Amino acid sequence: MSCRYAISLAVAFPIFVATAVAVGAQESSGRTLTVEDIFRFASVSSPMVSPDGSRAAYVVGTRDLEGNSGRSSVWMAPIAGGEPRRMTSDEASASSPRFSPDGRYLSFLAARGEGARQQVWVLDLRGGEARALTSVEQGVEGYEWSPDSERLALLVRDKEPEGADDAPEPPWVIDRLQFKQDYRGYLDRRRPHLYVFDIASKELRQLTEGDYDHSSIAWSPDGSRIAFVSNRTVEPDENYDTDVWVVSSEVDSERGPLKVSTSTGSDGGPAWSPDGGTLAWLTSLRPEVGGYAMSHLAIATPGGDQRVLTEELDRNIGAPRFSDDGSHVLALLETEGARHLIAVPLDGSAVLTLWEGERNVQELALVPGGGAVVVASGPESPPDLWLVESSGGRRQLTHHNRELLQELRLGRVVKERVTAPDGTGLDAFYTFPPGVDEPEALPTILWIHGGPMSQDGWGWHAVRQLFAASGYLVVQPNYRGSHGYGQEFALRLWQNWGGPERIDAIASVDHAIERGWADPDRLGVGGWSYGGITTNAVITHTDRFKAAVSGAGAALYVAAYGHDQYQRWYEQELGTPWENRELWERISTFNRVEQITTPTLWMGGERDWNVPISQGELMYQSMKRLGRETLLVVYPGQGHGRFPPAYESDRYRRWLGWFGRYLIGDDSAWPEGN
Repeated sequence: MSCRYAISLAVAFPIFVATAVAVGAQESSGRTLTVEDIFRFASVSSPMVSPDGSRAAYVVGTRDLEGNSGRSSVWMAPIAGGEPRRMTSDEASASSPRFSPDGRYLSFLAARGEGARQQVWVLDLRGGEARALTSVEQGVEGYEWSPDSERLALLVRDKEPEGADDAPEPPWVIDRLQFKQDYRGYLDRRRPHLYVFDIASKELRQLTEGDYDHSSIAWSPDGSRIAFVSNRTVEPDENYDTDVWVVSSEVDSERGPLKVSTSTGSDGGPAWSPDGGTLAWLTSLRPEVGGYAMSHLAIATPGGDQRVLTEELDRNIGAPRFSDDGSHVLALLETEGARHLIAVPLDGSAVLTLWEGERNVQELALVPGGGAVVVASGPESPPDLWLVESSGGRRQLTHHNRELLQELRLGRVVKERVTAPDGTGLDAFYTFPPGVDEPEALPTILWIHGGPMSQDGWGWHAVRQLFAASGYLVVQPNYRGSHGYGQEFALRLWQNWGGPERIDAIASVDHAIERGWADPDRLGVGGWSYGGITTNAVITHTDRFKAAVSGAGAALYVAAYGHDQYQRWYEQELGTPWENRELWERISTFNRVEQITTPTLWMGGERDWNVPISQGELMYQSMKRLGRETLLVVYPGQGHGRFPPAYESDRYRRWLGWFGRYLIGDDSAWPEGN
């Protein structure tokens, strides 16, 4: 982080001392991690703090490998200390916990009962069973309480057209420019709209309409207005121009939605100041580069001029929340393999770092009167709830994986600065097998992150620990194109896929070889999504790797156009394939498929509309025809990821078996029978 953003404590509300502490690091002489262990870990997310600041509600996700199922439930933890308790039953998954502003109810989303649609449910915190608060025919996609606790703002998708129960499913008749989306399939014109639900009368009233999607509800403090996010351009399917809008919460108001943001790129995540006079949100200053652009913090009075507060910071900002006195906006800062908690003063003074170090702060909720509850993880600790106190301390509130962590020995993670052959500097993370302090020429897996607009780093990463537990050095480079290193670094991948990121990935392995950590004769490479794309680039340019795993990776982009969900991205960065075909062909690794000699495992989901399995099939068929060592694994009915436990376990075992076969001569992890 640049030194010009100094830490200061002279502010109008309590700021937390920025000292470095470990995030739940565990020391144990126990056993190494197994595939089965991964499904024993619980995930923690979605923190919300009660109006009196005494309790935090959150979601715990669990998976059952034997039952091939997953479940999420709402829990509540006392902030002063004490054991958390589960608040929802096993009847159905629950998500999106919220406290009613009067402190009486804890609400959540759930679909309880056979064939039921998702509704808002409430628990009276004085006692009693949960009951459904809404009964919307098509279900509820999102919601927020009004400040007076008398209404809910709901996101509800348009109804499906009615048809006879015994009629065959009608054909998809497509007229949209953006007509596919992973996990939804073909898109129609049913849109999520904003409604207000009166709790006493049960009356449901629609606030927005039109051929636009709506999201990100935020009530003004006085309850008179609702901020939301929508792309209301002439053709929303051809651009990423979402904006922050404000609409009256009264249905009979003659005033239509007022646009607050002014960027022609993506704007979202609105949050109101305590006095209701100002909105903060995330904005893009480089809309022409799409997802490569940094997200910055903007503020404005509805109807007034927009002001960007973090332009010089040159890092991604997330999850803005106003401080109690409105003088600062607390947010998350993505930087150099970490995500930190910061406070951005509205007066333009120095950005304040509230919690930094080797950690990944993922989500935050403010505590009334000062402080924040956050979800944070570290390289040896999965996400849990932490209290960042206004006095300067930090305290872990939940320990959902403590018992399992005490059984395990985990690999040590270090960050090294790497120099690519062209002089570019980058960070790479190295995970060593448990108990290995001075490694000597280990079998090594280069595991490449997706995105490409993301980063590897200090957060919990179960896959690298699984590989390390099997005796591998795991190399994870933050290659050019990654976020966390500023706008210029991210843009070095622009229109050059398969070039700089491939060079950076190989340089990170060479660094490990030079350090004496990696055995140059036992190298493997792999990744999922853009990690698979980069794997394709690596193995079509070098034969140094003895095994490769390409998961859900593209190879011939002209064949993906119109078949996947990325027409907007392609046209923005590459142009149309008929106008700029030379570029489309230059970045397509299929055009060098005959160069692959590395034994390669191709994988993907049957119904992946993010990176369709047809791309992996193309590469597999070509390698097979060329007489090369290859295999194709397709997971029935699956999208880009989020596999059920049985398929996820299978995927892990095949990774271990494939690398084991070619790097260490042991493929015993490979699933039996196939």
